[in-house]
Amino acid sequence: MREASETPRLRDRYEALLLDLDGTLYRGSAVVEGGPAELAGGTQRLVYVTNNASRAAGAVAAHLAELGYPAGETDVVTSAQAAGRLLAERVERGAEVLVVGTDDLAAEVKAAGLQPVRRAAESVAAVVQGHSPQTAWPDLAEASYALRAGAVWVAANTDRTLPNERGLAPGNGAMVAALRAATDREPTVAGKPYPPLLEDALASAGTRAALVVGDRLDTDIDGAENVALDSLLVLTGVSTVEELAGLPEQRWPTYIAGSLAALNNAPVDGGIGEPAAIRRELLAHPDRALRVRAPRSEIR
Repeated sequence: MREASETPRLRDRYEALLLDLDGTLYRGSAVVEGGPAELAGGTQRLVYVTNNASRAAGAVAAHLAELGYPAGETDVVTSAQAAGRLLAERVERGAEVLVVGTDDLAAEVKAAGLQPVRRAAESVAAVVQGHSPQTAWPDLAEASYALRAGAVWVAANTDRTLPNERGLAPGNGAMVAALRAATDREPTVAGKPYPPLLEDALASAGTRAALVVGDRLDTDIDGAENVALDSLLVLTGVSTVEELAGLPEQRWPTYIAGSLAALNNAPVDGGIGEPAAIRRELLAHPDRALRVRAPRSEIR
């Protein structure tokens, strides 16, 4: 709830919110408590940005709507879409791309003007890899054959873990690590923290006056830094305050908060300090964000 004596609200300093999903808005099938209500009622463009390449944008939007978030298909930007764009820039139109991932990822490959396949052959020009709970050794073996033959390699993301309602499960990065070990190759990565996905999100938002909101230092916050945007770390998912210890200033978020409620209140001025001190400040100011770095944006 907004504090009348404090203006502007954190969200009102920006024209768009670039919102992570897993660990920020939901965990598996469970919605993060209070999330839909905190995002409602603002004037900002909401862009939902997911590193998970397993589902099409329409399916992601439908899931968000079921959980109570205001989302349509054009509000969602996925790493599968960004991976398709990268592939189209690197191989000839109509080229064969070996897909390690879901049928929705294969559909994005096809939408990019390329031909998705599931088996390695001399004609395969590229490998694209995204999360699927059905990925197994035979899938990785086919990709390994193609990569050792010189195929271009694009990974949708390299998240090591994937939060769900039971805890942290292996993410796409765990499977990427297996292929990295098997081929001595490094992929081009579409998702956060690398710029392609967030640049696509900014294009969708139509503004660079945007705040990245997420739960992971290594993807959301590093990704914001890589495209020169302010960021809010919410402590509802993977990363903790204790992980800030020893990190250089450029890897710190602009703001830290316990939940999305901080978007609707003015932030509290803080600074880079010990995790214990940050914890005390957050407890002293519930539902508000602690500013720990100077924001790039000017107050509007």
